[in-house]
Amino acid sequence: MNQTPATGMARQSRRVMNLAHQLRNAARRHGGGIGFVHGAATWSWAEMESHAIALAAGLAAEGVGKGDRVLVQSRNCLAMFLSMFACFRLGAVWVPTNFRQTPGEVAYLAHASGAVAMLCHVDFPEHAPAARAACPSLRVSIAIGGDGYDAWLARHRGAAVPVADVEHDDPCWFFFTSGTTGRPKAAVLTHGQMGFVITNHLADLMPGMGPDDASLVVAPLSHGAGIHQLVQVARAVKTVLPGGERFDPAEAWAMVERWKISNMFTVPTILKLLVEHPTVDAHDHCSLRHVIYAGAPMYRADQKYALAKLGPVLVQYFGLGEVTGNITVLPPALHRLDDGPHARIGTCGIERTAMQVSIQDEAGREVEDGITGEICVCGPAVFAGYHDNPEANAKAFRDGWFRTGDLGHMDAEGFLYITGRASDMYISGGSNVYPREIEERALEHPAVAEIAIVGMPDAVWGEVGVAVCVTRTALTEAALIAFLAPLVARYKLPRRVVFWDELPKSAYGKVPKALIRDALLARGGWE
Repeated sequence: MNQTPATGMARQSRRVMNLAHQLRNAARRHGGGIGFVHGAATWSWAEMESHAIALAAGLAAEGVGKGDRVLVQSRNCLAMFLSMFACFRLGAVWVPTNFRQTPGEVAYLAHASGAVAMLCHVDFPEHAPAARAACPSLRVSIAIGGDGYDAWLARHRGAAVPVADVEHDDPCWFFFTSGTTGRPKAAVLTHGQMGFVITNHLADLMPGMGPDDASLVVAPLSHGAGIHQLVQVARAVKTVLPGGERFDPAEAWAMVERWKISNMFTVPTILKLLVEHPTVDAHDHCSLRHVIYAGAPMYRADQKYALAKLGPVLVQYFGLGEVTGNITVLPPALHRLDDGPHARIGTCGIERTAMQVSIQDEAGREVEDGITGEICVCGPAVFAGYHDNPEANAKAFRDGWFRTGDLGHMDAEGFLYITGRASDMYISGGSNVYPREIEERALEHPAVAEIAIVGMPDAVWGEVGVAVCVTRTALTEAALIAFLAPLVARYKLPRRVVFWDELPKSAYGKVPKALIRDALLARGGWE
């Protein structure tokens, strides 16, 4: 047996809990209780565990075992949710896609992950053939959803499938990045890492959750929402999915009232739609304790509106898929409706439990408080690296720190402020311009509903800012520039303002600046 260099002691196996044990425990203690709701249908914890075991048995019968990657293409549903636990039970790796991705995009994920099996919902008949054509290792394809799946599952009911032994660094989930720059990369999440993340989420985001609580899912389970549902299962909290295929704020608020929802995970764009919809006032939402938003900073104007509607229940966290969200947290007590000296406007909070943030310059040196640099992080929630991508790993890590690619600064009390992505910054006339600062100011104008500012090439200044606006009421370019003039330095003012009906968004509800630039070029909206 190897020895550890620091102590000379024999290095022991780092065996950890298999994450599938969470579902088994919930079924043991609360078997008859409702664990999953999808529209009008409900399932008990015992039924969920039985389904997950049968699915694991079916995969095992097809030769799927420990370390094998299983691609999953599906909208949110029970089978998609339980496929996670079926894979974990076998020691296999869950590889979910975003259901909005095209057959070609999913085919790439199959090839990049080296998947050997695919679970594909019957609603997506073109995706499985595309994946098989692109990935020679993909030998098993199972259609989920519909009568055929139910019959296949029934054949494996009652089979004994032991929970696989796993160690800390055994992969459990390939979490694909959104790929706004280049191809998506598979961040490798492990059983040990995710065990810590569950504990950390319960400590920092939603303390006190238990079997009397309920969580509303309004985002794809393939990404951040799936991590949150792991946390819910760990405390036997029921998962509630709306019944419609499209996001409907009216249905969401009706389910909050019907199931006395305690927490939900969302992104700022979805939260904005929820609180601005008239049905927010038509349904009782006093059961909410934690409305968690992440994925992008929330503009102050939107944050204040949500606080006014919902009360002190907002929880913001900052993180990437590579760190499973575990970088900073701004809990309800630190969200303030007033703009006084204690409001800390623009912060994304303080370091998460057992995580450390370092703001570094281009050489990797930590900078002083108040100085902008790259946000770097270390701690047990950091992923194991990108699958089969040594070049990306070399760029992502430096001296043990994970480099997020986000820019920001910290104040003397340890509150982090995000300036933007490093790729969002542009240089105009030799000066660095960080669009988020100007965007925040522009949103103070009552006519501005959404805005994105990007740097575009300019023959004189190198780059100039172009603002793309979605408005509530009539607004002119001159009027917005005049509004901003006393609020930001002259060199930061956008040179052009264009007005669109909506901003392009990624499959994750974000507004990537690369999409804005591409759309500007395509539409000819700047010169």
